[in-house]
Amino acid sequence: MEIKEQCVVALTWTLKDTLGEELDVLEEPVDFLVGGDDLLPAIERALQGHSPGATLDLHLEPEDAFGDYNEKLIFLEPRTLFPAETEEGMTFEGHVLPEGTNPEAPKDALYTVTDIYPEHVVLDGNHPLAGIALRLHLKVEGVREATEEEIGRGSAGTGFFRIQPQVPGNDTVH
Repeated sequence: MEIKEQCVVALTWTLKDTLGEELDVLEEPVDFLVGGDDLLPAIERALQGHSPGATLDLHLEPEDAFGDYNEKLIFLEPRTLFPAETEEGMTFEGHVLPEGTNPEAPKDALYTVTDIYPEHVVLDGNHPLAGIALRLHLKVEGVREATEEEIGRGSAGTGFFRIQPQVPGNDTVH
């Protein structure tokens, strides 16, 4: 079966930056919905028409991956607004930031705590891979028709390219 819209593709890959530093490796196949929210559009376009066994080497510029880095999405917020157990690397959805944070912070962004100081917390609304050109070596391990449930939710259940919120007390890995 060839890859087309509304199918599920099982992929393995190695994701690197342009300097060759490994950012992510999928050694076991993971399912992604083509035509949903699981993959970047540039990856979906490249996969079209390929079959199991195909290998692709993609170079993704920031505009085809996670966008350019936007300094306007960095916010310095009072430390007292955040729970004591807040740690670097935790994420907060913009619409649930603590009351009193900068009202200019977009509500539709996901903010990562990048630094914690005695008086301030630094929030970054950029994707962790924003501004980075990526090299992706991937292999198509399998292709199947998507189920109605997968099509309905727009995902095969894997959200690698979406960052999931992680707030204090939530053990979800993002």
